[in-house]
Amino acid sequence: MAQMETIAERRDERIDTEALAQYFLSRGFYPGAPIGVEQFPGGHSNLTYLLRVGESEFVLRRPPLGPVAPKAHDMPREFRVLQALNPAFGLAPAPALLCEDVDVLGAPFYLMERRQGLVIRRENPPEIGDDLALRRRVGEAFLDTLVRLHAVDITAPPLANIGRPEGFLKRQVTGWFERWQRSRTRELPAMDRLMAWLSARLPESPAATMVHNDFKLDNTMLDPADPARVTAVLDWEMATLGDPLVDLGIVLCYWPEAKDPLGRREAISSVTTMPGWPTRAELVERYAAATGRDVSNIAYYEVFAIFKIAVVLQQIYYRYHVGQTKDERFAAMEGRVLALVEIARDLAG
Repeated sequence: MAQMETIAERRDERIDTEALAQYFLSRGFYPGAPIGVEQFPGGHSNLTYLLRVGESEFVLRRPPLGPVAPKAHDMPREFRVLQALNPAFGLAPAPALLCEDVDVLGAPFYLMERRQGLVIRRENPPEIGDDLALRRRVGEAFLDTLVRLHAVDITAPPLANIGRPEGFLKRQVTGWFERWQRSRTRELPAMDRLMAWLSARLPESPAATMVHNDFKLDNTMLDPADPARVTAVLDWEMATLGDPLVDLGIVLCYWPEAKDPLGRREAISSVTTMPGWPTRAELVERYAAATGRDVSNIAYYEVFAIFKIAVVLQQIYYRYHVGQTKDERFAAMEGRVLALVEIARDLAG
């Protein structure tokens, strides 16, 4: 699927273009220019729109409708992360405008530049097709982009100010445990055992880097003419400073292989189960060779990443379960949560 594909706005998620035009006028941002809106259909969390303002195009991001978890969907923070990061890491889109006035659209939102490119989701795109060598090169380019992100100098402001790397991993583990407790809709002993396993085996982190915190194939955008060239990295909501192996664990969690159980192959996306893609072990080896970091404890980070996805999907299902959203896509989320918990439990042993 190409990221440029959009749909008409969903009925309950329409943007108030009149209020938006008034806000633009007050900020001197393309005053009086006609506004056109379409919606990007992907994703289950923040709402993302293609905004045409006169002859220019932007991407508008705002939180989902209804109540959200504390500290989640922080659009002003994501805007400021992009402000700090874009000059040092050009694959992060440049932000254009921030609105913190909730009276405009009902929640804070921001605009960023629109990047064009190919996004691989649940289907193998025709731009890659059956070219096995190209699949490998795409996988390697994706991994090399993470290496490049982790090499960004974070020692000076403004990047030095966007996170607290000391104690990052422990806070992450504790915070995700709390998110699970707030969103649980049933007793799940397997999840309790998994949380105990993660607490007991907390590793010592390497030196801190920039951390994307959701680094996966469909958060990268590729050049359709040369899919082995990354043109953008998207979705910086959870980016911070901390343990870089958290990102590598996320890569592994979202990278199923043909030999994996059906639940793991289908819980996320089965694209990388096709011939030609690098294996998880090859990605880890490539990362270790490029960075010199010790990856001997990477299994912990992979389990933690799968646990986090289960919690994210549970949070989405919880909103549907209690009636905060009527989006029928979310009705089947509980089944995916249960499958992911079993996958993480089996990996933990």
